[in-house]
Amino acid sequence: MGVLILHSLPDRLDAGSPYPLGATFDGLGVNFAVYSANADAIELCLFDATGKRELKRIALPECTDEVWHGYLPDAGPGLLYGYRAHGRYEPENGHRFNPNKLLLDPYARKLHGQIKWTDALHGYKVGHPKEDLSFDKRDSAPAMPKAVVVDDHWDWSRDTKPNTPWSETVIYEAHVKGLTKLMELVPPNERGTYAGLGHPAVIAHLKRIGVTALELLPIHSFTQDRFLQEKGLKNYWGYNTLGFSAPEQAYMASDSQDELRRAVHRLHKAGIEVILDVVYNHTCEGSEKGPTLSWRGLDNASYYRLVKDQPRYSINDTGTGNTLNLSKARVIQMVTDSLRYWATSFGIDGFRFDLGLTLGREEHGFDPGAAFFDVVRQDPVLGRLKLMAEPWDVGPGGYQLGNFPPGFAEWNDKYRDTVRQFWRGDAGQRADLAARLSGSGDLFDRRSRRPWASINLLSAHDGFTLADTVMYEERHNEANGEDNRDGHDNNHSRNWGHEGPTDDPAINDARGRVQRSMLTTLLASLGTPMLVAGDEFGRTQQGNNNAYCQDNAISWLDWDAAATPEGQTQIDFVARLTDLRRRYAVLRAPTFLYGQDTPGQGVNDIEWWDERGQQLSAEDWQNPEGRALMMRRASRNAAGELDVVSLLLNGSPDPVTFHLPPPHATRIVLIDSAKPDQGEVEIEDAYEVAPQGAVLLTWTGAFEDQA
Repeated sequence: MGVLILHSLPDRLDAGSPYPLGATFDGLGVNFAVYSANADAIELCLFDATGKRELKRIALPECTDEVWHGYLPDAGPGLLYGYRAHGRYEPENGHRFNPNKLLLDPYARKLHGQIKWTDALHGYKVGHPKEDLSFDKRDSAPAMPKAVVVDDHWDWSRDTKPNTPWSETVIYEAHVKGLTKLMELVPPNERGTYAGLGHPAVIAHLKRIGVTALELLPIHSFTQDRFLQEKGLKNYWGYNTLGFSAPEQAYMASDSQDELRRAVHRLHKAGIEVILDVVYNHTCEGSEKGPTLSWRGLDNASYYRLVKDQPRYSINDTGTGNTLNLSKARVIQMVTDSLRYWATSFGIDGFRFDLGLTLGREEHGFDPGAAFFDVVRQDPVLGRLKLMAEPWDVGPGGYQLGNFPPGFAEWNDKYRDTVRQFWRGDAGQRADLAARLSGSGDLFDRRSRRPWASINLLSAHDGFTLADTVMYEERHNEANGEDNRDGHDNNHSRNWGHEGPTDDPAINDARGRVQRSMLTTLLASLGTPMLVAGDEFGRTQQGNNNAYCQDNAISWLDWDAAATPEGQTQIDFVARLTDLRRRYAVLRAPTFLYGQDTPGQGVNDIEWWDERGQQLSAEDWQNPEGRALMMRRASRNAAGELDVVSLLLNGSPDPVTFHLPPPHATRIVLIDSAKPDQGEVEIEDAYEVAPQGAVLLTWTGAFEDQA
């Protein structure tokens, strides 16, 4: 869309309004408002339709409550703009104003162009003896993307949000590009785009495997890091935000951002929610020696946490060079305005907060009562969405699993590690595994939180895929160009006798069985299960456990592999598991179970047994060689019938015959990880479970309470 200006550009803006922040088209013109507590003046810079020629610089005429604002009559959608901020250049006092640097609007809703990396993007002279205390006078505008004024009204009145209860949620973590880049059923121009997300083939696959929520890796506009470009690599994951409210343009099949809205609407129509992985803990500007692109130039001392008594330096609790200052009201507003925009303008159903612990940092450390959490939880829009946190960062006290406030779910890495350790045969895992299977109540059962607060995962974008967990014992990140020194070095993985792919049928049989046992564990655990795209058919990243810079076949889903008999077997197995989770409410109980209540028939709501059919004693729980475990759960279903489901786990290298505890009845094996093609079969009071095998079984018939 071209620039819409009906008259020549004025020398002065009208006063306009300090609210709302950002560039707002009202039908007659555009209001501009930007926060800076420490600037002396801010200029609005207008550009031609190419973004290459600066047409005019006009001072924002008013500053109200630390918001600079002005109104440009007769302007409209398509107008390209940026800001220049005047003020003190005193890095030693935390101020880095440099009007030679064009700055992006923190509220920009669309970007035009890409960053062209040059030293002129820095506020100081790169290589100068005084480093960031020096001052660079070069204009950065030619190297900067420009913000675009948009009119983004969309009629959501015919959209019905799925509003899936947490206890019924199954999450599927995927990358917009990687999901469909190699999917031949999607038209070539839509592969790897927002349009591809809403394609019937994608929706059909998600429905087939029982997914209720699609969680997308970052789609906020992000930078292509200079050091990666110089190595011929790319920022694939997108955890380096440039625009908190602007969709990443690289994922567009068209010029219309309605493409994303249409995909969300189609997913909603299929009953699938859309969750965004969002990065509000830091920005792409890096440390004090990073470039000046937006926040640093607008008000470094307000937007970022700076070292106390040495405000020249940025606090780096995120490991990326800077940390947003969520102790500041206007910074909280920026984040919550962004969240609300995605929820209302794009129909987003929830958010996963990258390094969510950082958002709850106060000067004294992490605080579950931090202002950000309070603001989000009471917000009439945001408080109703699915909110998930990554409960760690690299700062002091940077691990807070289980300590987030009510209303938030948390990624549970203890679940991942314990399940991996159990299935690779580690000693002494039985007691911890029981805690993870039952919703991690030791971590989450406080302040009336529910089992869904535990996001249970076997893998994530960061780390080994599920298939690589049983194929590699060492990381193989050579393609990243860091001498294989990046990524986790302790993956709790096992290769079952050969590093990498093999033609050995015994090894491949073990690998497939262990993957299915882990998937059975995941879908039978209390809590919210999260699958990673491709784990349902055995996707490999060739041992790369840090594929953040691999925008290629290492990261993209291989749909040809999914179509193989092995891939289809695994997909069908996952589909059966999610179907069982839907059919048996006891597999997704909405409250914690402690074996203290009985729904009838002399069974408690949860019980633990060993392979002998005996309840575990204290000594049994502490036995490091105990690798067999049975979890039995019971509850009344909606029809008043008694549902009893048992999970049998054999983590040993030998077959184990489980003698099933009373009451004696005919049982039905619902699914067996060693026999993926076996349907439901009746058994009596014993069942042999294969090495590293997992089995789900239930009683036959409906049992009425005889009490």
